[in-house]
Amino acid sequence: MKKNMGSADKIVRFIIAAAIAVLYLTNVITGTLGTVLLILAIVFLLTSLISFCPLYLPFSINTRPKDK
Repeated sequence: MKKNMGSADKIVRFIIAAAIAVLYLTNVITGTLGTVLLILAIVFLLTSLISFCPLYLPFSINTRPKDK
């Protein structure tokens, strides 16, 4: 599994995941929508921690800077 996420991409995903978690925990978003968004936030958090997004593979997206 080759890393394909740059630092800016990881930071954006982490911020989005944190915002969704706060909204869910403060009961701003609830029900089915809240559950789906919470699962999405967990996926965003995990992909930002491992620096790999499987959805980038079919589209050949790589936001990681080139190695020297």
